[in-house]
Amino acid sequence: MDLNQAQREAVYTLRGPLLVLAGAGTGKTRVVTYRIAELIRTGIAPQRILAVTFTNKAADEMQQRAASLLGKRSKQRPEISTFHSLCVRILRRGIKVLGYPAEFAICDRGDQESVARAALRELRMAEAVLSPGDLLYLIGRWKSAGVRPAQAVQMAETDKEHLAASAYRRYQDRLRATGALDFDDLLLCTEELFLSHPASLKAEAGRFDHVLVDEYQDTNGPQYRIIKALALGHRNLCVVGDDDQSIYGWRGAEVTHILNFKRDWPDAKVVRLETNYRSTHEIVSWANRLIAFNRLRHGKTLRATRAGEPPRVLQLEDEQAEAETVVQEIAARLERRERKPSDFAILCRTNEQPRAFETELRRARIPYVILGGRSFFDRKEVRDVLAYLKAAVHPHDEASLLRVINVPPRGLGPTAVRRLNEMAVAEGIGLWELLERVESQNGLSRAALDGAVAFRRLIQGLRTDAARLPVDRLLSNLLSAIDYRGELQRTYDDPSERDARWASVEELVNAAAQFAKKNPKHDLSGFLQELALTSTDDKEDQLEKNAVALMTMHAAKGLEFPEVYVVGMEEGILPHHRAVKESETAVDEERRLCYVGVTRAQSRLTLTLALSRMKWGKPRPTVPSRFLFELTGKAQSPNYEKAKSHVVDQTVPPQRGRGRESKRAAR
Repeated sequence: MDLNQAQREAVYTLRGPLLVLAGAGTGKTRVVTYRIAELIRTGIAPQRILAVTFTNKAADEMQQRAASLLGKRSKQRPEISTFHSLCVRILRRGIKVLGYPAEFAICDRGDQESVARAALRELRMAEAVLSPGDLLYLIGRWKSAGVRPAQAVQMAETDKEHLAASAYRRYQDRLRATGALDFDDLLLCTEELFLSHPASLKAEAGRFDHVLVDEYQDTNGPQYRIIKALALGHRNLCVVGDDDQSIYGWRGAEVTHILNFKRDWPDAKVVRLETNYRSTHEIVSWANRLIAFNRLRHGKTLRATRAGEPPRVLQLEDEQAEAETVVQEIAARLERRERKPSDFAILCRTNEQPRAFETELRRARIPYVILGGRSFFDRKEVRDVLAYLKAAVHPHDEASLLRVINVPPRGLGPTAVRRLNEMAVAEGIGLWELLERVESQNGLSRAALDGAVAFRRLIQGLRTDAARLPVDRLLSNLLSAIDYRGELQRTYDDPSERDARWASVEELVNAAAQFAKKNPKHDLSGFLQELALTSTDDKEDQLEKNAVALMTMHAAKGLEFPEVYVVGMEEGILPHHRAVKESETAVDEERRLCYVGVTRAQSRLTLTLALSRMKWGKPRPTVPSRFLFELTGKAQSPNYEKAKSHVVDQTVPPQRGRGRESKRAAR
């Protein structure tokens, strides 16, 4: 076997609890599959081995690698699957004792929203008070933490949480009545089965002699307890992961599970995979310096196997210069045929950042794909606002009119809109022509008629203003007139989701301001045309053909690229302003996110920051990210020299630059 010493130790340690701390790029999947093959080679029946991971793609890859190592020696195969697939199989065998049918249904998102809406109706709760989406967000958060309806009632703090806790009980009752489970229930019901029916736990645990868990740092509470219950009898539990890459706390993952593994399993052996085969020595050195600032972590120091050029920090005048510079660099390297498009990744912290890069990539005619998220221009809030602008330029664009005719609500619900369409069809005219003389129409309620008149006047006012106002002023006036921020407040309960959606709207205003600066003739049509310039290829085809990857750092986990740009290295972006306000623990997760971004780079890493960034159409000065000082060695880490020990001493907080000193230090 072509394994290094640490990998061999992980592969050949076949008994008892084992923690494999697999740093970025150290070959963890290779270790897991070789270990499965070695277990089988030493006489363990394949079907007695359980390996669990988080995605179908990872499970399929692991299964294929294991099959290639095992060859045709056995028709039996180890059980390799996602957590949810494992739980489905367990529940099909044993869920009847919980009062569900063995052939229970599994709800998709649409089914969940229908059940949530019915639960809210039972409580006579208006959507303005608590929408189905808000309810599902809160239920999902509770379920990820293993909280049942009765506990949610006790834990609720705000009025909205108390209402949601009551609706949570109705929601669960309705699911049970129809013999259905949602995705989170697959975990919760498995945990409940194990707790309340020891015979079921004994039977399920008895199916396996060895349990392996990949990406252990991403487990939430129910997943952690299910795995512990399955392995407690034989104690042959191998978990593989990296606490330094635990970045999913916002969806219930608890980094403490991997940090406390030795506490749960005192006789556990710990193997550190520290040889990085992905990145250059220079990139790895920066990553090591950064992550050493985290307060709670398993000590490990990556070592690279090859040298290369040092990472770069580019300070640009503003976000427009940032996007232009990055894309120009990529274009130049493509022109010189030094790289192909798929060799590049642009990594952002937030969902609105890619907008400027999308625009520049389109302008340069460089193929790109948004991975792990939608295009900026596909987001609901962006499409809503653009629909108003399109209607102002082309009032006969019925798709745009219909999209926003009742956004925000103005008395034109589905029934009224259907009636308007029927009237237009009966008269053989378009919807806009009907709206122009809607006061003369019968068959509409007073509220609907008032709403239709108000909407027509709003579009007419936009058409008039478009000829005399810069695009950014026009857009700001529109947002104020329709109180779109209030609409987001009413529609989305989660503050972080509201902030993210409002940030997307702000980014659109910034784009309008940049356009207006270059085009002083107030050309709204030109602005919409610029935004519409895009490749006609399907994005999946682009990725297969050859495309620059544009994505958030969350979406980049598990991927690698020859050249990586980590953009927006500023306080408030990375670390995100919410994390800075929240706690040091939240900042630690932001630092892990930055670490994930940095370690995606194989040969060339570039970090960029804008010295000013648009806020509502006006430039505002920025402060360089504290992570830049940590990466470059300009902030002294009290933990760095201790990083090689088993657990870092957490008594001294990391030092950070502030304000003007920060900016001077970065320069």
